[in-house]
Amino acid sequence: MVEVKWTPVIIGLVIAIILGIIIDLVLPGWSIIAYIIATIYVGYAVGGGYMNGAIHGALVGVVGGIIGGIIALVLLGALAGAAGVGLGIVALIIAIIVDAIIGAICGAIGALIKGNA
Repeated sequence: MVEVKWTPVIIGLVIAIILGIIIDLVLPGWSIIAYIIATIYVGYAVGGGYMNGAIHGALVGVVGGIIGGIIALVLLGALAGAAGVGLGIVALIIAIIVDAIIGAICGAIGALIKGNA
């Protein structure tokens, strides 16, 4: 069983949020690059093989997806009422799935870059 190293996960979340905001200001719609960079960092920071990096990267993706989905839920609910809440729930589910997959792949890549040190 993999022991979760929370420090790299939290740092990865902060990187994803800050870079996501900056990238979205410069290149609207391309904030997924922030998740890619953050999860590669997390995989590199935890090391210990590709599976360890994938688990930690997916964890960053799931938590980041939940945060992004809740923001979408609140904003769409405020703008479009009940229909917006329904769309926000769908956005939450999609964000969790997509971010977890991207996080797992990029976390594994980051761990492979570091190697089995």
